[in-house]
Amino acid sequence: MNIDHVATIRNARGGDHPDPVRAAEIVAQVGGDGITAHLREDRRHIRDADLRRIQEATGLPLNLEMAATDEMLAIALAHRPHAACIVPEKREERTTEGGLDAAGLHNQLASIVARLSDEGIRVSLFIEAEERQLDAALRLKVPVVEFHTGEYAHAHLDSDGERIERELRRVADMSALAAKNGIEPHAGHGLTYENVQPIAAIPQLAELNIGHYLVGEAVFVGLEVAVRHMRELMDEVRG
Repeated sequence: MNIDHVATIRNARGGDHPDPVRAAEIVAQVGGDGITAHLREDRRHIRDADLRRIQEATGLPLNLEMAATDEMLAIALAHRPHAACIVPEKREERTTEGGLDAAGLHNQLASIVARLSDEGIRVSLFIEAEERQLDAALRLKVPVVEFHTGEYAHAHLDSDGERIERELRRVADMSALAAKNGIEPHAGHGLTYENVQPIAAIPQLAELNIGHYLVGEAVFVGLEVAVRHMRELMDEVRG
């Protein structure tokens, strides 16, 4: 689970409530497999001090989402999370708007990937489900990619059946190709109770990262119930 937006609510008023660390503890209690947190340049979500507290609060692996900058590299090396997922970041965006252009940024990414990998941090790239981007991930020798499912989610919002099938097939095909080439595929962005099962049913996908929707549902039913139900939906199609 991505716990960024628990921190977003906290930061709207200042202070320390609601505490994203408490959210991480609940996720651990109800069967979550890991915690994702995006430390943005403007610190709109998670703050620096949250990272160590999250790591100390649970035994779950921390996946640190980070921009490809010297500042974020230094923070990742200092905290040594289980994984670091390199994502695109623009200060003016409300949320991550698409995948990283790993192909176009190869030279910039190469040194960052190497430094993280040398420290035993499992590197992932958040990319579009496109062969060009997957080829770049292969050249960079990352062990994991996370495919952006935003277009698939938008197609569901528009009830565009043809587009849903096209986007689902794109993620499925690239997941199979990634696995064939020794890269572990993950997916995330915009996943909900209504659209998660077709994605979760893709056999090669090893992990889904879900955050905003679960925090929104938690307003109505509580975080424990929201996470449990999402896990049940995913497990149902995974057999």
